[in-house]
Amino acid sequence: MFTGIIEELGEVVAWEGLGDAARITVRAPIAVSDARHGDSISVSGVCLTVVAQGPDWFTTDVMAETIAMSTLAGIAPGDRVNIERAAQVNDRLGGHIVQGHIDGTSTLLSIEQGSAWRVLRFSLSADAAPLVARKGSIAVDGVSLTVSAVGDDWFEVSLIPETLAVTTLGRKDVGDRVNIETDILARHVARLMQFERSQS
Repeated sequence: MFTGIIEELGEVVAWEGLGDAARITVRAPIAVSDARHGDSISVSGVCLTVVAQGPDWFTTDVMAETIAMSTLAGIAPGDRVNIERAAQVNDRLGGHIVQGHIDGTSTLLSIEQGSAWRVLRFSLSADAAPLVARKGSIAVDGVSLTVSAVGDDWFEVSLIPETLAVTTLGRKDVGDRVNIETDILARHVARLMQFERSQS
């Protein structure tokens, strides 16, 4: 489990295709400072498992479904990624409960620049739309954010200078894709309602 509070910007140093899977190596000194084989690390919102590591890097395997559902298929050496280690039981929950199990991707539709903030509008798929509410939580590339506005096929988030500076979201341009994860509580409520409808 994660909280959506990004600890550092990692750098992709290698991408190795393995048939329908891949192996990614990321330079992330903070993440590997106490990492062990088998630990979970969120890479731009995707929960991945450490299979090898060095003084300032770790390597992880990515299966076909994850590649198909996320932006990881498009990353290359030199790209920056948001990194967060798994939360500890005694951690403060500064963001919200994030599993690292993304719903898919969204496309950045527009950017509204304020004096010290930025509003980003993203596309929203028909499947994810019922799970996103105004003032609710959403993880965008692993960053815990509050939905500031939402429509039938879009949502907006308002970013403060700190978020723009310490995450990849400050580098995004219109047309870029991001990984999104809707709130776990909304997912469970939707599932319960689905069962209720099927029984009636």
